[in-house]
Amino acid sequence: MAEIRAGIGGWDFAPWRETFYPKEVPIKKQLEYASTQVTSIEINGTFYRTAKPEHFASWAEKTPDDFVFSVKASRYATNRKVLAEAGESIERFMDSGLTELGGKLGPILWQLAATKQFDPDDLEAFFKLLPAKLGKRKLQHVLDVRHDSFLNDDYLKLARKHKVATVITDSPKFPNFTELTADFVYARLMDAHSDIATGYSKPALKRWASQARAWQQQAKSGQVYVYFINGAKERAPAAAQHLLSLL
Repeated sequence: MAEIRAGIGGWDFAPWRETFYPKEVPIKKQLEYASTQVTSIEINGTFYRTAKPEHFASWAEKTPDDFVFSVKASRYATNRKVLAEAGESIERFMDSGLTELGGKLGPILWQLAATKQFDPDDLEAFFKLLPAKLGKRKLQHVLDVRHDSFLNDDYLKLARKHKVATVITDSPKFPNFTELTADFVYARLMDAHSDIATGYSKPALKRWASQARAWQQQAKSGQVYVYFINGAKERAPAAAQHLLSLL
């Protein structure tokens, strides 16, 4: 379904008890509340530790029917010199219980180490390890690159060949791509400021809303995911909520 979704990374962040969650919402009900305020959440705890099937099942059960999670893949698959050797780690991650999310499973995010440079042969071998389906469900894969050596046409051609999206970000520390490499768009916005209640100024969020609409027209599937992830993380929910109100 063609749509623009906006959200945050995770749902358990201590400062959000002051800036996002009402006092009457207990910690164990945070996901239920957050999933009614944004339309997608990037599960990023799975980058650090393996979740179990019962975890994914619980998260699916606690969220609205039309909610979508993206899932950050295990660092053991991506934080390595030779990506081509990640097969076993990829398989272990894919078998960790993702199927329990059912129709709420959105894109899978593969984040490379900041030191990992573009190596076309190694990257293509890695792309070939990424499964096209999970059961009968077609998968969407996203690559988050952190090294400027990826900013070239050879990388873009390779990602398009394998239909892997590339993270678009405004981070001052990481490569800023503007080109699309898949039939959907995945943005991770990281330049929020603590002194602004919505993280970004209202005019800036208006520009991001316009950009999201433009991406929706460009992307074949019409699917756009925008996450407010870093920078002043305490402001991320307010940024996502305001963006959704503009959309």
